[in-house]
Amino acid sequence: MPTIEQSIEVTAPVSTVYNQWTQFEKFPEFMEGVESVTQLDDTHLRWVAEIAGKKHEWKAEVSEQRPDERVAWHAVDGKQNAGAVTFHRIDDNKTKVMVQMDWEPEGAVEKTGAAIGADDARVRGDLERFKELIESRGEETGAWRGEVEQGEKVK
Repeated sequence: MPTIEQSIEVTAPVSTVYNQWTQFEKFPEFMEGVESVTQLDDTHLRWVAEIAGKKHEWKAEVSEQRPDERVAWHAVDGKQNAGAVTFHRIDDNKTKVMVQMDWEPEGAVEKTGAAIGADDARVRGDLERFKELIESRGEETGAWRGEVEQGEKVK
C-alpha cells in the first residue's frame, strides 16, 4: 500500500481546526473527488468518491479520536485505506495538521497515479483547501468532542 504523508500550517486555534475536521459530512467542500460522506453513527462513515475517473463507495470506521490531537480510521469494506490526522498546537492561533494515509490503488490508472505522486498532490491540495476554508470562516461549522478508542465511543 502506498503511504501519503502531507502537512500544513493553519492560522487558527487547534480546537477550531480539530472541530472543523470532525465535521466529516463537510469533507466534499474541500476534498477533491469526494462526492459525499455520511456519518452513520459516532464511529462509522459511508464515503462516495471518484478516483481516477471511477466511482467508489466504502464504509470506514473511526478507530481512534482524541479531541485536539488525533483522528484515525480504516476502511471496513470497499476501497481499502487507513490513516490518521494529527493536530499540533504551534501557538494560540496556529496549528499544524498532519495527514498520514495508506491506500490500495486498483487498476493501471490508480497505480500509475500513485507511482508518479498524484495521490500526494491530491491530499496536498485538499489540505490547502481546508486551510482556506477554516481561515476564511474564522470558526468551525460544528464540533464533536467525543473520544473513540479501538472503534468504540468512550466519552
